[in-house]
Amino acid sequence: MTRPRRVAALAAGLVTSMVAALLVSAPVHASATGDREPIARAAVHGPIPGTVPGDPRAERLADTYPFFSTPDDLAAKGYVEEEFYLSGRADGWDTAGNQVATDVAYETRLIVRRPAEPRRFSGVALVEWQNVTAGYDLDALWNTESITRSGDAWIGVSAQRVGVDQLRGWSPTRYGRLDVTGGGRYVTDELSYDIFAQAGKAIADPRGVSPLGRLRARTVLAIGASQSASRMTVYYDRVLPQVQPVFEGYSFVVGSAPSRVGDEPVFQVLSETDVRTPVRPADTDRFRRWEVAGAAHSGYNGQVYRAPMQERDLGAAPVYTCARPPFSRVPMHHVTAAAYAHLVRWVERGTPPPTAPPLVFNPDGTKARDARGLARGGIRLSQVAVPTALNTGDNAGESFCVLFGTYQPFDEATLDDLYPTRAGYVAHVVATDVRNIVAGYLQPADAAENLREALRSGPA
Repeated sequence: MTRPRRVAALAAGLVTSMVAALLVSAPVHASATGDREPIARAAVHGPIPGTVPGDPRAERLADTYPFFSTPDDLAAKGYVEEEFYLSGRADGWDTAGNQVATDVAYETRLIVRRPAEPRRFSGVALVEWQNVTAGYDLDALWNTESITRSGDAWIGVSAQRVGVDQLRGWSPTRYGRLDVTGGGRYVTDELSYDIFAQAGKAIADPRGVSPLGRLRARTVLAIGASQSASRMTVYYDRVLPQVQPVFEGYSFVVGSAPSRVGDEPVFQVLSETDVRTPVRPADTDRFRRWEVAGAAHSGYNGQVYRAPMQERDLGAAPVYTCARPPFSRVPMHHVTAAAYAHLVRWVERGTPPPTAPPLVFNPDGTKARDARGLARGGIRLSQVAVPTALNTGDNAGESFCVLFGTYQPFDEATLDDLYPTRAGYVAHVVATDVRNIVAGYLQPADAAENLREALRSGPA
């Protein structure tokens, strides 16, 4: 059938009109930090020459560039990518919150993606604890579209031994002097908590070289995914009560979240993969938890983004043989983008994020599903509420398959039964997205992308 232009025009108007509903605000008051230990100040050196493969400014580092340098065209979006060395002396902590080391020398790196011009900067710095589960630093929460659209700065911190050791082997010229183990004395990441906090302090209160150049951050947030969320949980629960705060809010994505109630707000965002029990912590004025139906711990969008970097820097992108077709296409990153915006308002204005319905469980403890196998409850993006495929958070098989979820497109007969007309399908997508915008789970620009995708590849 012909493109439903009237539906698209109506959708665009409705999407835009919902923005104002998300901007209610109230003042927030900071609490005292008492006699907690101050965070030491680290030295920042850089930017390191060699910003992209073949950069002529690289001089003696001409054969190197930042590991997993983004393949996206940041310049077209008014952004730059730069890398810095961060060095200082860190204290060490075990996972129980016992201090096990003091004043240990370290050196690591920061990778920074930020607006090139101050006028484009939102004032928000997202400081990510780089994930090392795969054996190397992974910018799991970088999303080019939403972060550049918001004008935020993103800073990846290499805090753990596994990632730093891989960097040293990948480019001894660029990274050979890095060490986060105190010369091999602290190999279970005891220094990582203080290193991460010192990185945050270098961004929030720069002296000398600033990782953000001419930009000045107004709000500095800590974010981490999966294993990194677990490390941040230890930091928040066990270490932060003993040291002065650096970050003003925390986002724990597809991983654990703190059990302690602290001054700094905590936002946990989970995929369907990560929700394994109906027993959940309650939302409070300092804690919010969202669960996204159909989304995977590591879904399609991340795999597509990372493949060019894996091929360039590791020689090949991994291939997996899973029990079911992998990589849910539910865009979890749309929900995390909305969550970051709420977290900023929570920190700056005292406006807590909206609550969200949890995923539904059966009496036997299994996840409740509809007749087509889609999870019930949770935040239901249009890819689940108006489905053209089975997207779940579950899978099995080798290696990381359990984290990938599934994606199985419906056959033509099923699509014809669900959506007798293409215009009707698009209208349902629009209505769902508008509801999610009003609820606060989706940003208008991402709803517009959903609409373009529906027009491009929905049922015929």
